[in-house]
Amino acid sequence: MELITKKMQMLERKCEAVNQITFDEDFNVPDVKPDIGRMIQKKGEIQIEDIQISQGKAFLSGALMVSLLYVSDSEERKIYSLRGNLPLGETMNLEGLENGDKVQLKWDIEDLSVQLIHSRKINIKALVTFTAYVEEVRQLELPIGVEDGEISQKKQDCSVMCTAVHKKDIMRVKEDIDLSSNKPDIYELLWNTVEIRGLDIRAETDKIGVKGELFLFALYRGNDDTNSLQWLEHSVPFYQEMECQGCSADMIPNVEIAMPQSDLKVKQDDDGEERILGVDAVLELEMKLYEEEELSLLTDVYTPVRDCRAVRENYKLESLLVKNFSKCKVNDRVKVENSQGKILQICHSDGTVKVDSTQIVENGILVEGIVQVRILYIIGDDEMPFYSMETMIPFSHVIEAESITENCVYHLRADLEQLSTTMIDSDEIEVKIVMNLNAVVFRQTDTGIIQRIEEQELDREKLRSMPGIVGYQVQPGDSLWDIAKKFYTTIDTIVQLNGLESERVKPYDTLILMKKSGEVKGKCGCTEQSAGRFQ
Repeated sequence: MELITKKMQMLERKCEAVNQITFDEDFNVPDVKPDIGRMIQKKGEIQIEDIQISQGKAFLSGALMVSLLYVSDSEERKIYSLRGNLPLGETMNLEGLENGDKVQLKWDIEDLSVQLIHSRKINIKALVTFTAYVEEVRQLELPIGVEDGEISQKKQDCSVMCTAVHKKDIMRVKEDIDLSSNKPDIYELLWNTVEIRGLDIRAETDKIGVKGELFLFALYRGNDDTNSLQWLEHSVPFYQEMECQGCSADMIPNVEIAMPQSDLKVKQDDDGEERILGVDAVLELEMKLYEEEELSLLTDVYTPVRDCRAVRENYKLESLLVKNFSKCKVNDRVKVENSQGKILQICHSDGTVKVDSTQIVENGILVEGIVQVRILYIIGDDEMPFYSMETMIPFSHVIEAESITENCVYHLRADLEQLSTTMIDSDEIEVKIVMNLNAVVFRQTDTGIIQRIEEQELDREKLRSMPGIVGYQVQPGDSLWDIAKKFYTTIDTIVQLNGLESERVKPYDTLILMKKSGEVKGKCGCTEQSAGRFQ
């Protein structure tokens, strides 16, 4: 018996591995750099050069890039920066990994510390968590009917979420920023940060719209008589449309964006003066777009003239429960160490959202974590005014998701929308944060999907032992379709014999049933029963 099926794509995680790598290395200050007197600020980033795949293993090679802003140990006490590379090589065991698989890689620098051993040597410690995984699209054939018109079919209306688009793409954001007229030319670029803020991603017809801003900071030495220290903050808004064939506005996007590379370079203007900062950021997009389809899923078949057995395989079918683009606002006040002196001005602040835990609670998802904030500021020391502090602002937020249960799965994206720091007084700073906590929640339903239908002759001995006509009391959950199958009759026969006005029956109704096996004609086998709906 041939099934009529509908093909749908489901994205499945084939394999996954999580490794933690620790770094603990001493680093010598290059000869061209002066001695370190005091460290101001540090930052780290991971650069992956290559991923080599063998059977069941993925070998990562790259480096941890550590940058340090410091005050020289000299009479001038000037600010300098240096950069060190700590090589990494790590083997990740991924059971089932095969040549040709595309390994997706994420990482998180959970801890980074730099200690001064002496003026020409520092110690770098870091803890980095790597997550590697492989996802593949699986073709699932869902039965929606049978080709044999004499078979009675039981169906169930359902919503099924499928993967419509799965692809990776790269976008670039480039901008030239002119210095204001009251700023001196750039003599040396000392320090910079580039962040993505305020992401807004929307699905459109055959494209994905990506909106956000690059928030950048640059500290430089000016090309004036004193090589004065100058800084600038600038926001670069961007909107780009990425080609995405097959995408439509009613699809549900789950897009993850990473910035593996960002460069800030000094350029000359038309007069040959170095008064332009050029930013060039590379953004990697992993795009998954889901589409919900309404189906009448075939759940059972029968005919009074043959024994039909449905062979099933269990799958978890997903349907959309809710998508919630939530915002979390956090305010806090932080004290500055008295030993550093009184704050005169805040130069710059940047932050990173880190989610520590998520938990399904009543009608929502509890998200807890921290925002790591770095603040660069000036104190009342004319010779060397720059200092920096790092702090962690905790947050706890419930993303509303009515009717969510432990059987649901969700995709969460957390990013920074706004971060502002304001002086309360000379030793206290107020931090205000707005985060985007976006969740897409799917309800999972364990479903036995019919793979094939096996037919065989009826058990004549069993049929002869059954009475030709019986009385039956309807039980809770019964439908006429179920009753007809159990007693080898048809829905039409039950309706006619009992004078029913419809196919609806109530629990504890009494029915007269007549066995029809071996004498079915006409509509006896072509009844189609709807069994409600699951989501």
